[in-house]
Amino acid sequence: MEEGAKLHLKEWLVAQIDSGRYEGLSWEDEDKTMFRIPWKHAAKKDYKQTEDAALFKAWAVYKGKYREGRDKADPTMWKTRLRCALNKSTDFQEVPERNQLDITEPYKVYRIQHDAPAKPAETSQTKDQVINQVKRSPRSPTCLDKQVRQDLQTVSQDLMREHMYCEITGKKNTNETPALITFVSPFLVSDFRMQVMLLYQGQIVMKVTTRSPDGCFILQGHVPLGNERIYGPCTAQQLSFPSPASVSLPPSMAEAMNRLLCHLERGVLLWVAPDGLFIKRFCQGRVYWSGPTAQHTDRPNKLEREKTFRLLDVPIFLRALQMFLQGKGPAPPYEIELCFGEEYPDPNVPKNRKLIMAKVVPLFAVELLQRFNLEETEQKQLDLTSKTESEKM
Repeated sequence: MEEGAKLHLKEWLVAQIDSGRYEGLSWEDEDKTMFRIPWKHAAKKDYKQTEDAALFKAWAVYKGKYREGRDKADPTMWKTRLRCALNKSTDFQEVPERNQLDITEPYKVYRIQHDAPAKPAETSQTKDQVINQVKRSPRSPTCLDKQVRQDLQTVSQDLMREHMYCEITGKKNTNETPALITFVSPFLVSDFRMQVMLLYQGQIVMKVTTRSPDGCFILQGHVPLGNERIYGPCTAQQLSFPSPASVSLPPSMAEAMNRLLCHLERGVLLWVAPDGLFIKRFCQGRVYWSGPTAQHTDRPNKLEREKTFRLLDVPIFLRALQMFLQGKGPAPPYEIELCFGEEYPDPNVPKNRKLIMAKVVPLFAVELLQRFNLEETEQKQLDLTSKTESEKM
């Protein structure tokens, strides 16, 4: 290798393992085909950035993504970069059954693909052709011909491995997954954005599209510093409730709203993950909700404090989407409504009378419905044009 040339990830990582410089980074077997990589979450109370983020920081420094003394330290991003590099590289394959993520010193195990046989040149072409064919095709994916379905199933696992936010679990579903669901999954988990609207008595007081992969807090004030044991590192976007003075309300109503906001100091945390949209309530004030996975539609659904709830289930959404595209059901719901301090749903009180509400929309769901609805519309137009031309003939 030329002097000054950069090592590839495989060469660099093997060198780090052999150096013994990083605690927890070690070979898993004598043949050096697998290795352990420390994987402690930054929210753990015994997390030490100097030690637990050392390897991730080293990779960021090596790639020129972090300059000591000049750039702001970002352990979460360092870890994300290395994880993405591992998942995208064809030199590594995660071994989920050997992972230990619930112990004091958690770690993941990866297998090094030594001297992997070169893939035929047409393999990558086939993958590109399949992807492009799906993007260009005016038909819905449920109408794809048999050969394309087989090609989609062949490349979908590679696509998932390459994707930066897709964590391969290694667990196989006992039920055969339709090609549509298998194919779109990698794209869903990449879009962690949410559109969040805050409403005071039905009036929109804030509308934000979140961008942090760690989600967002909706709360009164700011996340207090020093509470990492409760909140984890404050990398989630923070959305603070606006003052009630921002909308025109009767004095008695504004006073009631101010009293309610005092109990929302710790707020709620929302985030999108590969398998759904989740929420965790930290505030003292009660929070109720409605959405696709809610137990009740005609009476209140309460969020228990410091307990994680799944508000949208991705596999269920995908199955409903496929049924919709096949004309066997309605479009799958994906919007979430939160109501702070008042019971909801409430058949006796309309939502525009509630003091404080939030509407949360995961954008991956919007994108999917728009994409496939557009394809379906284009197909109908093509069919109509074809029918018209046939009648003319």
